[in-house]
Amino acid sequence: MLLEIAHLTVRYEKAVLINDLSLSVDTGELVALVGPNGAGKSTTLRAISGLVAWEREIKRRSTSGDITMEGMVTFDGERIDSIPAHEIVRRGLVLCPERRRPFREMTVLDNLLAGAYLQKDKEKSRETLGKVYKMFPVLKDRSRQISGTLSGGEQQMLAIGRALMSEPKLLCIDEPSTGLAPLMRKEVFEKIVEVKNLGITILLVEQEVSTVFKLASRNYVLSSGKLIAEGTGDDLLKDEILRKTYLGL
Repeated sequence: MLLEIAHLTVRYEKAVLINDLSLSVDTGELVALVGPNGAGKSTTLRAISGLVAWEREIKRRSTSGDITMEGMVTFDGERIDSIPAHEIVRRGLVLCPERRRPFREMTVLDNLLAGAYLQKDKEKSRETLGKVYKMFPVLKDRSRQISGTLSGGEQQMLAIGRALMSEPKLLCIDEPSTGLAPLMRKEVFEKIVEVKNLGITILLVEQEVSTVFKLASRNYVLSSGKLIAEGTGDDLLKDEILRKTYLGL
């Protein structure tokens, strides 16, 4: 397995955000993490990418609250639950965050180059940039445009392109369709499939369950931080209670 999460628990003060979660993602898979709002999906991605540990340190220094994380996260055969976020990126696990989060005052090109900040080989960075431009021609066309002026769909493509500049083995994508029009959502999902076809493993958090079930080889359903079901889209849709209560279908 490329990624294994074992008994992950995340608490903020007395609130349990993730409760004893275990899951795995094999090399080459597109696996989805779905569930209602507040289920803990984004927290899971932040935990495995090192951001919960970073937030925990910030909270400790500011004395504004206490975040604790327990359990084990193994990536590509190594434990990563106690190493800094930038080291996790260096190993090849990269997060494409919710709501895009571009550096709004920077150009598209500068945003993309920021994604390659750990890459010391400039020639390799140029090659990767060429691949990103080939996948997202709009980013090449808008390379000198200020990122904050892009449309929501263009910003989402920029976020994925910036993540690809880090040359991930595993790309974690958080809610890519949020706030997008139907046609743009369709295009973004098509691009995610293109990324998978490049051989990049994907862990996808998404509310658009009906679409995700067609793309993912396996799905995990979370509710209130706890895993309640897993399986293929077809298998999960056969459960009427699960479909109506947790998937909104």
